[in-house]
Amino acid sequence: MSEAVAAPSLAFLVAHPAHFVALGFGAGLAPKMPGTFGTLVALPIAWALRAYGGDGAWLVTIAALTLIGIWAAQVTGRDLGAADHGCIVIDEIAAFLLVLFFAGGDALRDAIAFLVFRFFDIVKPPPIRAVDAALKNGAGVMADDFLAAGYTLIVLAVLRRLVGE
Repeated sequence: MSEAVAAPSLAFLVAHPAHFVALGFGAGLAPKMPGTFGTLVALPIAWALRAYGGDGAWLVTIAALTLIGIWAAQVTGRDLGAADHGCIVIDEIAAFLLVLFFAGGDALRDAIAFLVFRFFDIVKPPPIRAVDAALKNGAGVMADDFLAAGYTLIVLAVLRRLVGE
């Protein structure tokens, strides 16, 4: 494996299609909080899916981004010398799209979903941290964010019950 790249460049982003996908179409190049910027990329995708696609389009998009993301994260992690380099954000995009599919679609719900998802993605409560530590490949990169999405969906469901929806 090559020496880890501290901060990939624009040239790295466009050097391979996997890099472009894994780095969230450029969001992963953010100098601070690339995971947060990557998560934000899911919002315009969700808005387009809400406006022009049905449930099937959502599910196909989430599945496609997940499968392509596994490949892209694997290739990009190898090329960066770090399996789950911070600039790899396709995992945040795909997992947060799943959250948004269930969140309900208004701005307040999206904002709450965003904050809760980022909390779980950053804090990594059990078993997220263990999965993140154990699986150092493309599937592992994606898996910890889908666990964070699962926790987020549980919190959102509880909040909905508490406010009577």
